[in-house]
Amino acid sequence: MNKPRSISLLVALTCCATCAINGCRAGNAAATPAIPSARVAAAQQGDISRVLALAGQFQPYQVVDVHPKVSGYMRQINVDIGDVVREGQILAVLEVPELKAQVEQTSFEQKQSQEEITRAQHQINGAEALHEALHAESERLKQAAATRPGLIAQQELDDAQAKDLSSQAEVDEAKAALAAAQQHAEAARADNERVQALENYTNVVAPISGVVIWRYADTGALIQGGTNSNSQDLPIVRLSQSSLLRLRVPVPEDDVPYVHDGDTLNVRVDALNRNLTGKVVRFTRDVNFETRTMETEIDVDNKDLSIAPGMYADTLLELEDHKNVVTIPVEALVLKGQQQTVYVLDGSNRINIRNVQVGLQGQKLAEITTGLSEGDRVVIGGQDSYHEGEQVTPLLTSEPTSETVHETGATIDMKAAANGGNS
Repeated sequence: MNKPRSISLLVALTCCATCAINGCRAGNAAATPAIPSARVAAAQQGDISRVLALAGQFQPYQVVDVHPKVSGYMRQINVDIGDVVREGQILAVLEVPELKAQVEQTSFEQKQSQEEITRAQHQINGAEALHEALHAESERLKQAAATRPGLIAQQELDDAQAKDLSSQAEVDEAKAALAAAQQHAEAARADNERVQALENYTNVVAPISGVVIWRYADTGALIQGGTNSNSQDLPIVRLSQSSLLRLRVPVPEDDVPYVHDGDTLNVRVDALNRNLTGKVVRFTRDVNFETRTMETEIDVDNKDLSIAPGMYADTLLELEDHKNVVTIPVEALVLKGQQQTVYVLDGSNRINIRNVQVGLQGQKLAEITTGLSEGDRVVIGGQDSYHEGEQVTPLLTSEPTSETVHETGATIDMKAAANGGNS
């Protein structure tokens, strides 16, 4: 009868011992809490750049309205819209009848002045011959009178000397007449050249090589000369130099300091499914008051005329490019007041909160200019869960080493922006 009671006592003692052991283990677990884990990335050398996405519009390199120098009737026009012309090519011919009469008149005056020169030259020759004869006679009489005084009357000597001086005056007069005839001939020649030049202007030639983008006159129309600056008369044609185009892009005010001559742009023309590369060649150095943008131009070669002026293009302008810099994930940055900080792990995997200076920052990576070195491990995400000096278990993650930061220019009226430099 005592055996069952012994067994029960043994079971009770076993249970008590088990409970005591489990209680001790629970107490030790409470005294030693588990070390938390943290996602960690290493600061590393990388590249980070910033590009600006802009929409631009192609413009002709220059546009010229072709006016005639003289007024007249259109006798013939040789071009129409879309025609490709070369510099010096005759575009149209005007009929100006009065110019022909003026050319004939000035030609006659030029010939007449040449005849006056010839006549004046003959007068000089005759006057010089007479002067030589009279001068020789006067000298002979002087010598004879000197050899035999009283042989030649004084009256005769005076007459000979007077004739000598008079003939000299006639020579001078003939030479003056020749000079006047030469001046008249020069004036007639200049007048003839002027009228001839005006007649030559009846052939209207292309001042540049380009494309005829509009035609304003037809055969038989009365065309007014373009010499009057106040004239509102239409030109004959409008030429566009399209073999070289200007791609105009409006750079936002905040990005103006980053624009320099020679900067490279990647250009995408969706209408032609074509990619180009260009360089900044000029910019206005002036911010438009309405759009708050600065017109910037890229010259684009278009010898095959495949790009039509007025087409739009998407461009990427590289504003900054920082190579071989220390980068960390953006998630590692914690803003405390006005100061950027990061949670860095030391050799014992303990948290060290450190101030840093941030350079170029993208959506994934941030450049660290001071405060970190390559290889430093930083906590990414959930930093509020940790405190200074806390030990953690690092969970190392892999992050990209380079990033391009894309920015988009302000949304504006593209037509207004494209014409902003002309307004």
